[in-house]
Amino acid sequence: MNQKLKKWCAACVVMAGLTTGTSAFARDIVMGLIPAENNEEMVAKFEPMRAHLEKKLGQKVKVFTATDYTGVIEAMKKKRVDIAWFGPLSYYLAEQEAGAEAFAVGVNESGKSTYRSIFVVPGDSPAKSLKDLRGKNVAFVDPASTSGGLMPTYMIKKETGMMPEQFFGKFTYAGSHDAAELAVKNKTVDAAADNDITYPKMLAKGLITKESNRVLLESPDLPGSPLVYRGDLPADLKKQIQDAIINAHKDIKVSGYGNIVRYDAVKPADYEMIRNMVKELGLKKEQMLK
Repeated sequence: MNQKLKKWCAACVVMAGLTTGTSAFARDIVMGLIPAENNEEMVAKFEPMRAHLEKKLGQKVKVFTATDYTGVIEAMKKKRVDIAWFGPLSYYLAEQEAGAEAFAVGVNESGKSTYRSIFVVPGDSPAKSLKDLRGKNVAFVDPASTSGGLMPTYMIKKETGMMPEQFFGKFTYAGSHDAAELAVKNKTVDAAADNDITYPKMLAKGLITKESNRVLLESPDLPGSPLVYRGDLPADLKKQIQDAIINAHKDIKVSGYGNIVRYDAVKPADYEMIRNMVKELGLKKEQMLK
């Protein structure tokens, strides 16, 4: 075998080695973020994790955002997004549409990974219960949002026997949790659905006050918003991604949606509550992927 042929064969062996493991990925790894808050804020919150993941994987990691939850789900379905941060319901939809698998969830300073949906009204609203919102102008967040879509729908149906479109006089989607809170503050709606993560954050920033935005009621606990990856990624890459994220707090000050101090491992089975709620409400994918 001549020297040129030997070099060519050696190059082939190297390339063959790159077709297995993390280096097999032919392009940059892309992390998608749903717009629970405005996109710039979401990207800033996940930047430490993006940089950490890039370092641990030895591969470029980019961020993808969209104007709505469906945009991130569709991007994963088309294999343009490999890892994503979803809410529980948008994860369920990505599981159905794109074979997504939950693998980690953020844990806050109190050691909890759960959160709650809340209904918020202007401070001077006479409303004392959900029934007082009948015929009112109400905003939810997004059809694919859990705390700003699924859970408030579930609460309305349980309390009144009606769906939001039937119960409220005018029903709209604000697009993000902070936009829903600002709609209440500005009194462009009589009430809005939000969660107990965005509400205290906006209070702390002075964007709203307890006088401008009053919590009418809150839901039972919801499973935390998961980090997921496409189920068809190489098994060793998925393991490296999960290991990097659940051990990230040992190397960096982690951040995410809410006061996150670390990420714990989760499994798809941990979100059975969400699947059951969708089934009980009889919701179709088309209703949630608007």
